[in-house]
Amino acid sequence: MPKPIRTHSKRTLTVSPPASLGYRMPAEWEPHAATWLAWPHHQGDWPGRLEPIPWVYAEIIRNLAQHERVELIVNNTSAEKQARKLLQRADAFSKNIHFHRWPTNRVWTRDSGCIFLTKCGAGAPARERHAAQTEAGLARIVRTILEKTHFNFEPPLREREEFQSPLASRTGHDFAFEPALSKRSAPKGADKRQRKSRASTPESPLLALKFRFNAWAKYSNWRHDENLGTQMAKAARAHEIRPVSAKTRVVLEGGSIDVNGRGTLLTTEECLLSKVQQRNPHMTRVHYEKLFADYLGAPNVIWLGRGILGDDTHGHVDDLTRFVSPDTVVTMVEPNTKDANHAPLRANLRRLQAARDQDGKPLTIAEIPMPQPVVFEGRRLPASYANFYIANGVVLAPVFNRPNDRIALNTLEQLFPRREIIPIYSGDFIWGFGAMHCMTQQQPMSRG
Repeated sequence: MPKPIRTHSKRTLTVSPPASLGYRMPAEWEPHAATWLAWPHHQGDWPGRLEPIPWVYAEIIRNLAQHERVELIVNNTSAEKQARKLLQRADAFSKNIHFHRWPTNRVWTRDSGCIFLTKCGAGAPARERHAAQTEAGLARIVRTILEKTHFNFEPPLREREEFQSPLASRTGHDFAFEPALSKRSAPKGADKRQRKSRASTPESPLLALKFRFNAWAKYSNWRHDENLGTQMAKAARAHEIRPVSAKTRVVLEGGSIDVNGRGTLLTTEECLLSKVQQRNPHMTRVHYEKLFADYLGAPNVIWLGRGILGDDTHGHVDDLTRFVSPDTVVTMVEPNTKDANHAPLRANLRRLQAARDQDGKPLTIAEIPMPQPVVFEGRRLPASYANFYIANGVVLAPVFNRPNDRIALNTLEQLFPRREIIPIYSGDFIWGFGAMHCMTQQQPMSRG
């Protein structure tokens, strides 16, 4: 085995694709160990309307903490004290809340955080394959990786800030496996700091995909958020993987994809293939499909077209269409033919009707009408009922004090008969261009 090449005290292994090792991105309705959130602080996200936002967070955390652990990221000690005080006043504080003092630029952990993968047995249905891996099992996996692979150099971050355009014919992947720092290789004091912010229960083995984050190729303040995925992975004791395509690290936000845990993934052409807010100039449709198959265990990709008006991410799918079971999606429609969202949502519906799942079967499609327009200071906001979050025992559903709220809630109640549907008023929250799904990132349970 070649001698390891180390840079910035980190090691990168070239390994087999996660999917070939039996890993996949589980569906959101599968059991969670925790939900990750970041406490709101950036005035620029809600200019003039930041004051009510922490109270919305308190309501969300109060409902989540009754069912699963909440990993809450705060900027510093002062922010933690303020959050604790507000949560106590709102009767939302719980021992099920664990704080992490990490600086962030924004709160949208769906996009800036890592994406966790779990191990499953090949060939079995996802709900039957969600099995636990013991520490001994993890050790066997790591030994196999070490025996079959070699160390590969990854240049320092400052040399990788700008995208590099490789030859268009280069469609292969390198699989970067970022092991946790050992006591021997960790900087002095790192082990103590890591233990202090560790997510509480060691449900690993988990893998954590750490995609690059550049604030949707739109905003300039993202350097803190770019570190968030690595911090989450270490706290969860997950092994970090940094996906690459054609030897270039990939930018991908969690809100741009949705999976059924069985091998099918939803995304949009507007977000991933458009030259507007272009994340990965070197990648084509073929590159993305290989990426999803190799890293997420989702070789069957359903491409939708355009997103909704007002979405500053330029087409995230979590405002459009979501899986609610392995064979069922809920999708937004706009009945008003004069509304700007009518045509693109109708086109997306047609694509869904023609789509097939990983087994070649048509999807069951539930339709929800868009909320009547939510406008503030003359701007149409990206209010959508599709931006719900599925947690253990509950579904957090954004509502906007519009007549279609009741239709949306009734539909979700039918789709999730075993979960409580919790309406969360998001009329102020949507001024930040996101809602329940944008602000959350699930950490799946890694046990049987």
